[in-house]
Amino acid sequence: MAKSGIVAALTGASLVQKGAIAAGALFCVTVLWGAVQPREEVPYDPVKAHHEHPEQIVWSHNGIGNIGITGTFDRGQLQRGFKVYKEVCAACHSISRVAFRDLLALGFSEGQAKAIAAEYTVPSIDESGEPTTRPATLADKFPPVYANEVAARAAQNGAYPPDLSLITKARHDGTNYVRSLLLGYRDEVPTDFQKADTLWYNPWFASLAIAMPPPLASDEQVEYTDGTAPTINNYATDVSAFLAWTAEPKLDNRKETGVAAIAFLLILTILGYLSYKKVWRDVKKPKSA
Repeated sequence: MAKSGIVAALTGASLVQKGAIAAGALFCVTVLWGAVQPREEVPYDPVKAHHEHPEQIVWSHNGIGNIGITGTFDRGQLQRGFKVYKEVCAACHSISRVAFRDLLALGFSEGQAKAIAAEYTVPSIDESGEPTTRPATLADKFPPVYANEVAARAAQNGAYPPDLSLITKARHDGTNYVRSLLLGYRDEVPTDFQKADTLWYNPWFASLAIAMPPPLASDEQVEYTDGTAPTINNYATDVSAFLAWTAEPKLDNRKETGVAAIAFLLILTILGYLSYKKVWRDVKKPKSA
């Protein structure tokens, strides 16, 4: 009965309708054929097999629940992180988007910030119009380590050390990623993964093989003056927090503004509702039929 109905439908259908029916039937057959075919086995990829995701830890600037809505930066931690950056990372990596005056937000006094700025030189012009250099001031930004990318690669055997100003924004889960990367160097390399002798194995790096040698070599590499234990773990945590701040130096201000805006809107909503109840209090509702 069904077969005769289909035949009758095809007999009375136009050429366009017949084409549509044929296309639909072909699509269904193709889908069914694909469903019953054996799946090709995904080729083994040692990079995906050994790649690790960043370790999740609690950060003060992420606030309640570690979700980032509340919380503020720990100024002591930021100062320690800057010290680690200055003594360990600054030899190769720039933070060229950060101005010396921004260090005041870390809790440094103006005199301390000026002293730090004076340790650097920036390009300038002398009285005769010739290019020269001068000590940096609070108005200047941290100068780049290398004049350009070519010079950087020449000094680093072809590798290009990235600017760290926005590194935690340029990487997924950036703050945890940087910390895990710094702590993630391993001496033992999996037997199914091959790397060049000039690279270091780090399962937290995208390709597992990184050109940067382990920057944090041992405990007490950087001297802390506030009583914090000078350990590799603390170095990695503190400098990661500092780089989170360089990427979002106004984060605390934005959170304060956001909380104030939410409080204002909440109060406005309550006042609007009370006004609505006051204005429409004496208006009788129409009787339902």
